[in-house]
Amino acid sequence: MISAKVFSAEGEEKGTAELPESLFGSPVNESVLHEAVRNHLANRRHGTASTKSRADVKGSGIKPWRQKGTGRARAGSRASPIWVGGGRAFGPKPRDYGYELPKKVKRLALRSALSLKAREEAVMVVDPPQLSEVKTKEVAKYLERLGLAGKKCLLVTASADERLLKSVRNIPKVRLLISSQLNAYALLDCEKLLLTPDALQNMKEVFSR
Repeated sequence: MISAKVFSAEGEEKGTAELPESLFGSPVNESVLHEAVRNHLANRRHGTASTKSRADVKGSGIKPWRQKGTGRARAGSRASPIWVGGGRAFGPKPRDYGYELPKKVKRLALRSALSLKAREEAVMVVDPPQLSEVKTKEVAKYLERLGLAGKKCLLVTASADERLLKSVRNIPKVRLLISSQLNAYALLDCEKLLLTPDALQNMKEVFSR
């Protein structure tokens, strides 16, 4: 049986929770994880790099000197790529680097990443802190009580909580995701995975299919 420790909102250990075998007990497929990370990073690329070709360089298109009789190499334009200040040959232009992965591959990568975290005993089931207002200090104290101060943590909740989101985003190395947004890259990029009970239940219903 695969299990994880359960902690209250006060940071006290309450026992253990069973993790679904279908999500946390799969073989770790490294090649699929690699492809999922490449896909995530490619989809994040802005692709805005742009250089000027010889057609884009400002200036006259007149031939610099006559073709023959000067003793110099022939030249047809000051915008030539071999001239200083000329255009660039085959330089980058704005493009979209993103591409789609099959749904089954994404699910397999997610199960592999969750299983890897379970093997590393890096999964914790936690009750989220109850915030009456946006308060980064309260969340920082909550992480200290859990013994996670300074660690790279991923907190997964079942639904969006504006107060919790705004409180978490000012803490370095801590990230908040909704369970439906969970991906292999985010899992591999954290030291500790914190799941709320509702988020764990949602993951069972959605990703175990």
